[in-house]
Amino acid sequence: MIEQDSEIIFNKRVASDTFFMGLRSPRIAADARPGQFVMIKVGQGIDPLLRRPFSICGVSEDDLVLILYRVVGRGTTIICDAREGELLSVLGPLGSGFERPQKGEKPILVAGGMGIAPLIFLATTMKPGSLTFLAGFSSGEEIAAADEIGLSGIYISISTDDGSAGHRGLVTELLKDRLAGFNGNINPVVFACGPLPMLKEVAAITLDKDIPCQVSLEASMACGLGACQGCAIRRSSEQAMAYYHVCQDGPVFDVNALDWEAL
Repeated sequence: MIEQDSEIIFNKRVASDTFFMGLRSPRIAADARPGQFVMIKVGQGIDPLLRRPFSICGVSEDDLVLILYRVVGRGTTIICDAREGELLSVLGPLGSGFERPQKGEKPILVAGGMGIAPLIFLATTMKPGSLTFLAGFSSGEEIAAADEIGLSGIYISISTDDGSAGHRGLVTELLKDRLAGFNGNINPVVFACGPLPMLKEVAAITLDKDIPCQVSLEASMACGLGACQGCAIRRSSEQAMAYYHVCQDGPVFDVNALDWEAL
């Protein structure tokens, strides 16, 4: 874990209320792994007091940490106005990342909304033709161009709730269709990140079919270090301890490790 004042190299709008930021932070970039996150102090004083968590969307040029975020509250409203050359205090990389697929497994990445951020990082570590990438959004206005967020050469199957782009419906419907098309010679493994209702459906699908699945949970975090106890979630009944902490034990978990009824 590293705390570093990081220079903003770019901070640009790429879709409706969605921004893509590059922070020069060589030490964090060198240690970052897909699925991990950083805690960023968005202001210079004590207001706001707490750092905000952001999934690492990727690394670039060996020293840039890439962040994809949507403006949803006070912290992200402040950070979207930050300009090139300004410094932000960044703490990371934090948490556990994704375990890479084994030889012979077919990776399927399933994103919901801003859950696409850590999966972009994961996708860039794989050969473009080796994976299936599914992403769901509320509308086409939320979709950033692939080449603007570091996904050039990787095809993404899109779904939108309103049908304004791609498949009309839920991204989990795309997942069901894709899994139904596989024969017995293909061993799928699913990686997912997005809103909890989406993850619950992904969990139900993969558990029913006994398909390996890793999920990255979204949670409100005050510290990112496990000290505040604010992101506790119940383990499955088969686990010895009662709770995990998303920031410290996750945010990536095996689908079998969680009590989905309690989430």
